[in-house]
Amino acid sequence: MATATLSRQSVFWGYIALTKPRIILLLVFTALGGMFLGTKGVPDLQLTFYVLGGGAMAAGGANALNHYLDRDIDERMQRTQNRPIVLGSVQPNHALIFGIALNIVAFTLLSSMVNILSAALTLSATLFYVFVYTKSLKRTTPQNIVIGGAAGAIPPMVGWVAVTGEMGLPALYLFAIVFFWTPPHFWALALILKDDYQRAGVPMLPVVAGVDETKRSIFLYSWILLALTVMFFTTRAVGWTYLGGSAALGIGFVYFAWRLMRRPGIESAKSTYLYSLAYLGALFMVIIVDSVI
Repeated sequence: MATATLSRQSVFWGYIALTKPRIILLLVFTALGGMFLGTKGVPDLQLTFYVLGGGAMAAGGANALNHYLDRDIDERMQRTQNRPIVLGSVQPNHALIFGIALNIVAFTLLSSMVNILSAALTLSATLFYVFVYTKSLKRTTPQNIVIGGAAGAIPPMVGWVAVTGEMGLPALYLFAIVFFWTPPHFWALALILKDDYQRAGVPMLPVVAGVDETKRSIFLYSWILLALTVMFFTTRAVGWTYLGGSAALGIGFVYFAWRLMRRPGIESAKSTYLYSLAYLGALFMVIIVDSVI
């Protein structure tokens, strides 16, 4: 009986792990930022529940499909050897069905309770992540995360569209911000995991171009991100609170990228990676506060 209970618990937590909950939290928070911006204040609570719930299910489903498709890579990487499919707590075909089912439920929920455009955008993020990034780009080009980052940049657009019912320039800026944030964020992590990616045969930038070139690329993108976030102010969709907050956060990103580039090896890669995580959450918190003010 104890063994059976432990097995059921293992399977349950295996399915939870398939969805990558920590990634989901960041994605739905950017969607929430898009909703606040579109509302120019606090969005409707019921609508927020549907958008974030549907978005979380779609993202979780996409992550489960990523586990299914990358199971051979996960076996060879030390970082991913404890993932549920590798451990055997979830069967590969079950993960595939689970990922597809979550996206069907998410599309149905968003199209019926929010609007068809938000549902279509959410589904497009999953399809792009699975077929363009995971199946096509990840194993073939060091620019994989540059292009593939488009999938993770869609949630804030979904938040905006859920409220306004249409696309707009602010939604495109939100997309661009996350799109240009993704490469320096992920390259900082790739520096730490360079040997892991090399062992798995994944052509991440540090593996193909080397550590120094990766650090220069992170520094370049940090400047692009700073410029882009400040330019957003010119649309008048955001105010002075946003301008001050985004500029301070962007200068911080440039500093961490500069320090990473100046120091030997990957000495500052972890701190740069952690700052990049905090940066995106803080930036969208600034957008939320600015929208309410």
